[in-house]
Amino acid sequence: MTDDDLAGRRILVVEDETIIAISIENDLQALGCEVVGPVAKLELALRLAQHEALDAAVLDVTIRGGNVYPVAEQLLVRGVPFALASGYSDWALPDNLQALPRLTKPFTKRELEDQVRSLIQGAALRPRTPPR
Repeated sequence: MTDDDLAGRRILVVEDETIIAISIENDLQALGCEVVGPVAKLELALRLAQHEALDAAVLDVTIRGGNVYPVAEQLLVRGVPFALASGYSDWALPDNLQALPRLTKPFTKRELEDQVRSLIQGAALRPRTPPR
C-alpha cells in the first residue's frame, strides 16, 4: 500500500490531549488522509461516528465525557475499522473490545501509519453500513 492508497481516506480522530491530537492529525494529513476531527468530547465523537462517512478511526479510550466505548460500539455496528489508543492494558477494556486493534501510548508516527494502513486494508474485506 502506498501513500496514494491513503489519499483522501477519512479518518475519525478522537483524542482529548491537544498535543497528541495535533500530532495524530499532522501525521495523518502527511499521509494524505482527511482527518475528521480531532474531537475531544464524547457527545461530538458519537455524532460523527453515527453520521460521517468514515474509512477508519483512531480512538483514545478515555476522553472528556467518559470513555470512548459508545463510539467504538457505533463504529462496530457500521463496520468502520478502528484502533483503540491507550496506555492501559487489555484488562481495562470491555471483553468485546479486547481483541480489536490497539495503539499503545506513547506510539510513534510509524506505528500510527502501520495501524491505519492495516485498518484500511482490512476494511476492503468487510461490508460497510452507510452513515444515517
